[in-house]
Amino acid sequence: MEPVDLNKIMDLLWDAICVVDMEGRYVFVSAAYERIFGYKPEEVIGRTMIELVHPDDREATLDVAAAIMAGHPQSHFQNRYIRKDGSIVHIMWSARWSEPDRMRIAVARDITALKRAESMTAALHAISEAAHTADNLPALYGEIHRIVGTLLPANNFFVALYDPQHAELSFPYFVDERDPTPPAQSMDSGTLTAQLIRTGQALLVTPNTPADPSMPVRGTDAQHWLGVPLCSQGATVGALVVQSYSDATRYTEADKELLQFVSTQVAAAIERKQAEERLHHIARHDPLTDLANRDLFHQQFEAALDNVSRFGGNLALLYIDLDKFKQVNDRFGHHTGDLLLCEVAQRIRSHLREGDVVGRMGGDEFVVLLCRLQSIADSVSVAEKLRAAIYAPFLLSDHTLRAATSIGVATYPLHGRSSRELMRAADAAMYHVKKNGGNRVHVAGTQDVQL
Repeated sequence: MEPVDLNKIMDLLWDAICVVDMEGRYVFVSAAYERIFGYKPEEVIGRTMIELVHPDDREATLDVAAAIMAGHPQSHFQNRYIRKDGSIVHIMWSARWSEPDRMRIAVARDITALKRAESMTAALHAISEAAHTADNLPALYGEIHRIVGTLLPANNFFVALYDPQHAELSFPYFVDERDPTPPAQSMDSGTLTAQLIRTGQALLVTPNTPADPSMPVRGTDAQHWLGVPLCSQGATVGALVVQSYSDATRYTEADKELLQFVSTQVAAAIERKQAEERLHHIARHDPLTDLANRDLFHQQFEAALDNVSRFGGNLALLYIDLDKFKQVNDRFGHHTGDLLLCEVAQRIRSHLREGDVVGRMGGDEFVVLLCRLQSIADSVSVAEKLRAAIYAPFLLSDHTLRAATSIGVATYPLHGRSSRELMRAADAAMYHVKKNGGNRVHVAGTQDVQL
């Protein structure tokens, strides 16, 4: 019987056999080493083991190596290596120290596929949970970024959403080491993101497979770009994109498959949160004008009062009522009346500062909360500007008409310290104007401001 050739037997093993000396240098690796790590045996003999370990795992690997050399065998130690092609491979080691030979003998098993499957399953659960627990869309986007980062390098990551009504892309979440968040762009902008959404096909761009030079990536000179579509009910609603500016972070076809795998769950999570926010918005806003409804306005009113009572400052409430609005409905129809209310709401909004609050109480009544006023007298000035702006002609349904208003003004703390007291005072001031012909501004407890 011929003697058994142990080297040939080791070369047939699916796992790699590695022998490392006291200095941590390879003295032997079996043929399977090339399949797992990408290096031929002769390319690693004499090299230190640690230089091929992923930088983030080197400290833990050295600690385990020291424990093995101290006489504590390891049977399930896991770490990551950088393959010759730059990709990452997950390894599970069984290793022990041979004192007579002064060598570490180890068996390396490639568990990358297992780790990938575990990561994908964990990612799907995490995305589903985030859809239920995230407070709002920005928080959800941040969670998606974190989850994608557990699957592949995602330092530069963004979410693009497609608005078919306006045929444009927006970037509600954009994290990049070089560029700020871009403005909304047309679908005709010629970018890779627009192409991806238009075709519904994932795109992987590398120096070896460059994009069409007429189609810029979204990013300053990104060398590696990977984007996958977000699809819902057969339509592409957006994209997930990761990009890199150096060869230190590269993307592969495997990464593309991984990102595509989670994209369906991501699209569902985003749509769920969007639906929740739409319902939340509808519940708190007037359906005709999209202004804050009575409940939301009072919540904001109470918050503003709490703030001014704690930290000081001036606050004013304006109660606005359209004069003779019923005649508009009777003469031109309710459709024109609704158009007028929407235009009035828009004019009020356009003349207020950020931080001021406007709401519709119902019918033709609006309320405005002026916060952080320099002086109480400014409330009259703002009220008069609103009255004049609303009185300018409207062109609605081929009709030109004007809308006069009666505006009552109440200020904190002169006319009340609670929302109820201030609302009552502003309402009474508004009715005082109505009784005296309308189209004026009146401050509670004073004479009319004449036009």
